[in-house]
Amino acid sequence: MSNLIEVEREVAELIIESLNLEDIAPADIDPDAALFSDGLGLDSIDALELSMALSTRYGVKLKSDDPQNKQIFSSLRHLAAFVQSNKN
Repeated sequence: MSNLIEVEREVAELIIESLNLEDIAPADIDPDAALFSDGLGLDSIDALELSMALSTRYGVKLKSDDPQNKQIFSSLRHLAAFVQSNKN
């Protein structure tokens, strides 16, 4: 299993755990599907909670005014790649 796929699984578990998503397993989250709107259906409050959970677990820092946030949070795959390249 590649490191990115392992990080995707870990981040999917963190999404489920930190947002208290019931009836969803990590394998249910399509790595390329949108996390917001039509995809997983997350909202801005979820993004804030998820950012805090990512910071706590991986030491990554996400700033609310970062223009790349839309890309970073666009899918599980993008979020996992960001975590992998920025974790402490």
